[in-house]
Amino acid sequence: MPIDHARKTVAGTARALQKGARVMGRIVRRVEKAAGSAPGTLVHTGPHRVEQVRVRLLDYDAGDLHERTLERVQDSFPFAGEPTVTWVNVDGLHDIELIEAVGQELGLHRLVLEDILSTGQRPKVEEYGDHFFVVLKMVQFDVETESITSEQLSVVVGDRFVFSFQERPGDVFEPVRERLRHAKGRIRSRGCDYLAYALTDAIVDGYFHILEQMGDRIEDLEELAISDPSPTVMHRIHHLKREMLILRRAVWPVREVLGSLYRGEVPLVEEETRVFLRDAYDHAVQVIDTVETLRDVLSGAMDLYMSGVSNRMNEVMKVLTIIATIFIPLSFFAGLYGMNFEYMPELGVPWAYPALLAFMATVAGGMLWFFRGRGWI
Repeated sequence: MPIDHARKTVAGTARALQKGARVMGRIVRRVEKAAGSAPGTLVHTGPHRVEQVRVRLLDYDAGDLHERTLERVQDSFPFAGEPTVTWVNVDGLHDIELIEAVGQELGLHRLVLEDILSTGQRPKVEEYGDHFFVVLKMVQFDVETESITSEQLSVVVGDRFVFSFQERPGDVFEPVRERLRHAKGRIRSRGCDYLAYALTDAIVDGYFHILEQMGDRIEDLEELAISDPSPTVMHRIHHLKREMLILRRAVWPVREVLGSLYRGEVPLVEEETRVFLRDAYDHAVQVIDTVETLRDVLSGAMDLYMSGVSNRMNEVMKVLTIIATIFIPLSFFAGLYGMNFEYMPELGVPWAYPALLAFMATVAGGMLWFFRGRGWI
């Protein structure tokens, strides 16, 4: 049994190390761009998450909307010059020629194209005169593995166009698309800056949903840390602490991005839109506060686990100590009468043996009564 327990412990430690290595791989991205390359060198540094790049177009104004899936991104360029709002969403970043064609058509700076292809960017906003560039992180939570997966979203916003670039299909923008399809609210009557706000606000709202899911699991871990402080609970706490670190890295800079947009540092953002951006900024601050709170709760859960393990160990040691204390005087009597001397008192008395057993039982019972009276057992 001890060997099996040791094997299980080693196996659990190995799995924990492997998980830690995978987490570090998500935090520290492998650099595929050669050191010393010229600024603006276009190299895709992330994994190929899709086989085929998909391009979706939404072109609208207050009275009409056109939605379609395009075979080539070039088919969307005529819409970008129309007096409507054109939203082009690209799923898949490994096609460098496609990204370069977008940059040439829209007049994007080479550094913008480089940042789109470099998926390890920190969330930020950059202003380039006739357009501005926003990088955010879309985050998803796998319920089964309790793991965070993040994806870079790059958004280029001009006067009449919004180009968004994702690493793979699937996002949190379907409510925005539904509002556009059914002309709900003011989104169809506003410009590209409002669409950029709507996309950003959808991402921030997605953070709340993930925090709610993680909060439920952290609450369950707190209860388990008290009632059943097993090694599995410790591994889950460590795992969620690492996942919270990844989530914090994704959401913390969003406050700076929204702050720059609503404070008027980007001229393309209209005054009416800044009011909504300020509300999104408040939401981002709430997300950050919640992340920090959950991290503190996880640290408290670890303290509870260590206290529970310590209390269990103390209970075990108390029982063993009481047993050892009771048997110390009994062992003394047994050793005393176990000596091989010829002349010892009571050796020839018939009732000496049961009398000694009764005396030893009385001593053990008296010690148990004393321990219970002191509240030790």
